Formats: sequence, C-alpha cells, structure tokens
Amino acid sequence: MLRWLSALALFLAAPAFAQVPHLEGGRLIVDGKPFLIRGGELGNSSATDRAWLAPHWPRLKALHLNTVLAPVTWEAIEPEEGRFDFAGLDWLIEDARAHDMRLVLLWFGTWKNSMSTYVPAWVKRDGKRFPRSTGKDGQPQDILSVFGAATRDADARAFAALMKHLKAIDGDRHTVLMVQVENEIGFLPTAREHGPLADAAFAKWRGGEEAFTAHHYARWANAVAEAGKREYRLPMFVNGAQGRPGKLPGDYPSGGPLAHLMRTWKEAAPAIDMLSPDIYFPNFAGIADGYAVPGNPLFVPEANQAGDPRAPANAMRVIGKHGAIGFSPFAIENIADRDRLGGFYAMLEQLTPALFAAQARAGFAPPVSFEGVVDSAPQAATLGGYALTIGFVDPWTPKDKQEPGEHGGILLWLGGEDYLVAGSGITVTFGPRTGLDFVEEGRFVDGKWVAGRKLNGDETHQGRHVRLPPGQFGIQKVRLYRY
Repeated sequence: MLRWLSALALFLAAPAFAQVPHLEGGRLIVDGKPFLIRGGELGNSSATDRAWLAPHWPRLKALHLNTVLAPVTWEAIEPEEGRFDFAGLDWLIEDARAHDMRLVLLWFGTWKNSMSTYVPAWVKRDGKRFPRSTGKDGQPQDILSVFGAATRDADARAFAALMKHLKAIDGDRHTVLMVQVENEIGFLPTAREHGPLADAAFAKWRGGEEAFTAHHYARWANAVAEAGKREYRLPMFVNGAQGRPGKLPGDYPSGGPLAHLMRTWKEAAPAIDMLSPDIYFPNFAGIADGYAVPGNPLFVPEANQAGDPRAPANAMRVIGKHGAIGFSPFAIENIADRDRLGGFYAMLEQLTPALFAAQARAGFAPPVSFEGVVDSAPQAATLGGYALTIGFVDPWTPKDKQEPGEHGGILLWLGGEDYLVAGSGITVTFGPRTGLDFVEEGRFVDGKWVAGRKLNGDETHQGRHVRLPPGQFGIQKVRLYRY
C-alpha cells in the first residue's frame, strides 16, 4: 500500500512539473499551451533603472508585445564574490507581471558581444585567477580566456544562483519563459585565441581554427547551462552575431553559434536547446533559413532595431514558413507609438490560435539580397490541394507609394476549401478553374472568428484575387471552389 501511495503521489505531482515552460515538438509550451513570442529586446542598459524603464511598459503593452527580452548581468547580481543581489531581477519580474508581460532573460556573464565588460570588478582585477586571452602578437587582451577554468566555474556558480532564485520567486508563475546563456559569444580579432593554454590545446586539435574556437565556447556555454538547469530547468539558448559575406573568422566573432557551426555546437553543448540568430544584415531570409533545421527550434531574439519597417515581413516569414517560436527587434523601448510593428503584433495576437491549430501553413515575404535589393517576384505554393500565387507589388497602389520589402503575409489552410490570409500588401491568386466562393474580412475575438465586410466586386477584382492593401494589417477568410 505504501508503495502504491508513493507512486500515486509521484503521478499526481507530474502535471505541475510539466507546466514549467519547455520546448516540445518545435514549439514553446507555457502553462500547457503553445506560446508565440511577440517580443522586443531592451537596450543593454535599459533594465538597470526601474524609474527610467517605468514609462515604457504601458507603451510596449499598447503595441501588443507579450514578451520583453532583458539583460541580467553578472556584475549586478554578484558585486562581491559569493554575495548575491537579486533586487534588480525582482523588480523587473514585478513590473512585467504588473503589465501582463512575460520575460526572456539574457545572461551577460563572461562574454557580451565577444568582450568581457559585464563581469564583476573582482573578476576584472584578478588576471592571475581569471586569465585573459592572448593575441597573436603575444599581448594580453581585455577578453577573458575560454581556457580559464576558474572563470568558467565562477560564471556557472553565479548563473546557478540566478536560476535558483528565479525558481524560488517565479517557479509557480512562469513570468520568465527562457534564458539566454552569454551574449553573442565569439572571438575577436582573430580566428582563435593564443597563449600557452590555447596553443597547447590547439596542437592536439584536428581541425580548423574556427571549429576549435566553437568547440571550446560551446563546452563553456554547456557547463554554464548545465549548472543553471540543475536549479531550474527552463529552455536555454545562445545567440549568434552574424558575419558578412567574404569576411573571415575574426573579422566577425569567430566560433560563435552560427549556422555553419551548428553541428559543432550541438555536439559540444547538449544542454543548450537552441542556436538563435541575431539578424542585422539585409539578407534576413538566408540567415534565418540556415538556423531552421530539425532539432533546432527557430527563435530570432534580435533583429534590426525597433522601427525597421521591414520587421513585420521578416517576422511573418520565419513564423509562417518555419514555425518560429518568436521574433524580437532590438532597442524596443525606442519604438514609436504608431510603429508598424504594433499593427502587426495586434494582428498576430488574433491569429495565433488559428496558427497553432492550422492543419498546414505556409508563410510568404519577399527575400532581400545582400545588396539590399528586394526581389518582389511572385511566389508560388500548393496548400490544401490548391495552387496559390502571391504577389508583393500591390496592383492598385502607385509604385512610388509602396515598398514591396515591407509586404508579407501568412496563409493558413483551415481544412477543406477554407483559408485565412493575413498580412499587408499582398495579392493572392489561385490556380486554374478555381473561384472564390466568398471572401470576408474580420477578426478573432477570444479565439472565435467575427466576420466583418463581405468582400466582392472591386475588392476582389471581380473574383480574380484576394487582396490585403499595403499600409495596414488585416485578416481575411476565404472559401474556394472549383469550376
């Protein structure tokens, strides 16, 4: 009987454990349901002053964000070795809850953008215990060495203390959804660091310099993540600073979590759940596609700074095409009150339940080349047995009054002959001998479709197409038929 009661107790406790935010089937699950991050990342210093940040929360909520990405720094939580101060984290969580917002925490530990500026003073000033890297010229750099075991262990202890405190104050509320480990790891200005420890390790390495750097950074991130997960098992990811074409490792942060190094990172860092791209270059589509591989849920924690008019189209591409778990422009506190992102996030908030429930999905947005030239050629797909063609140049708007690079959409097949078309600045036509049974604009209220105008005549070009005008975001429900 006692053994049966013990097993029953474990069984009854299991659902509570399962409610911790986690990744499942390529989705982020929060409180037992799929969750799509409509995010924005704060500037590096914006979460250091509660009073300074206070007036920004209502604006972010009004722009329909549901998640804010915010740094938590090693120097702030452990100003003296072994003495932790979580006051800044506590008020950040309190204020996020007050505005019905979730958080993703960014751990600025040993490295932030390749440098070591966020470590505590007691680490910065003790070069013997916490060794710095050495350049090719033999000179010390103000960058902590990846071969400093004491540094790694101190970083891991601080991160574990953070996660332990986080579980104590948020383990039953789940305000914090995920945690990023370090920030834009990678070595500069050469492909690998030098010095006695690094050179000795490289002499035993079979492979190139960048793979060597990636292996050791990944092992470091894994050690930190493992220490944190022992305290509180939230999803953890690393973010990669991208390189421009033609640049060599060291011109960009060498060995970071980049798409071409994914296998190295996955093998050396199994405790890291995702490699995520920070995308500031115009070839957004190509970069994102490189991270959309099996076993690596796609999340874009940093995109071009808030206010980029192409952000919604880029977000629709990764969410619609790749099922990304979220999107987040940088410096979100600087966004204008009427920025396009707010209109897009409002539409996405309505669309999300249908997005998760759809039997199949496809997303469309014009790809942008390295030269910044928008390819506005139509895209074609087959969805639900019907052939679709999507155009990005609006036929009824003067060409000098529209920017195709800002146009995009998400198309959902609802089953049978029913579809949802959502977005801005796209025109959808269908295959031969396919007609429009009906088209209606509308919105979702509490997950239920509420129809608005029935569209026909000029609005559908006499039944020839479905059109979402540029300059605004909308959702239309469409039923097709064959003739």
